[in-house]
Order: sequence, then C-alpha cells, then structure tokens
Amino acid sequence: MTGVYRCIQGILRFLFALLFPIRVEGLENFPQSGAVMLCCNHISLRDPVLLIAICPRTIRFMAKAELFRCKPFGWLLRQMGAFAVKRGESDLGSVRAALDVLREGSVMGIFPQGHRDTGDADRALKNGAAMIALRSGATVLPAHVEGPYRLFHPIHVCFHPPVDLADLRRGANSLALAEATERIAEGIWKDT
Repeated sequence: MTGVYRCIQGILRFLFALLFPIRVEGLENFPQSGAVMLCCNHISLRDPVLLIAICPRTIRFMAKAELFRCKPFGWLLRQMGAFAVKRGESDLGSVRAALDVLREGSVMGIFPQGHRDTGDADRALKNGAAMIALRSGATVLPAHVEGPYRLFHPIHVCFHPPVDLADLRRGANSLALAEATERIAEGIWKDT
C-alpha cells in the first residue's frame, strides 16, 4: 500500500464515518491474501472511494480512460494504483494490466456492468470481467452496494461468497465465458 493510498484511505474512512452510515456485511468473505477480483455493481461515481474506505486490502481499480485525461486527477488515480480501460473497444493493454495485477497476488476492482447502474433494472454484465477471471484463476469476490449517497442516509455494502469458476477454466470458450458472466452476475445480486 503506497503512502498516498494509505493517506487517502484514512481520509475517506473518516469522511464516510462522519457523513454516511455504512453497514458492511460479509467482510469475512474477503480473502486476506492472494489474487482477488472484486466485482461490484456500480450505482455512483462514489463506489470506488467507498470500497477503498472499507476494504481491508489495497484495491487497484480498472477505471475508464476518460478519468485520466485531467492530469492532476490522472496522477492521483495512478498513485492509487488504478489503470485505464478504453470502454467500447477491445483494449488488450488493460487486459494485460489486469492480469499483471492479479499475477502479483493483488486485489483488482472492476465494475462489470461497464457503466453506472441507472436503476432501470439492467443488470447485464460485459464479459470482460469473466474473461479476466477465467484467464487469471483469481478468486472472484462479488459485492453489492445499495443505498443513496445522501448525507446521513445509510449505505449497505455486502461482500458475497466467492464465485466458483473452477469447472469453467479448463475449457474457456464462448459458452464458458457466458456461464462465468452469469455466475458473477448472480453473485453480485445474490439476495437483492
């Protein structure tokens, strides 16, 4: 964990504790070591900072490339371990970066919907997260964020049990990819 990450995490923990009551469930499902792919729904731009504040390990997020265009903000994102993905196209560089993070035994955060959830019940996931999960062999930890980000209104975060993809890794093809994507989606929205 870099000094910048630790400092930002401390500030975020203080601010969330002060302004947003957070109820966290399932933190015991978060592996203490090893490669983890944290797959979460995406309801707000604040989701990554919330996860940074509450997670016990450093998270390196895959973030849309547009966020890196503003030089000071892009610098901060890189200091926090984030890496860019070009949405809407095959971005082999971001796939390699994700696989490198996971090979290091780190935690990679991804929002598999590929965009913020507008509340229209569109829970469809892009298949990139499943593809990275199948290639890396990392533990897939689904998480779900719920609640408005309004001052003093509670936010609920649930870390569900890891998704088992072991049987799909042997024959990673389009059917396995579709099944892995479905299992990740079921994990994220379990009990919601």
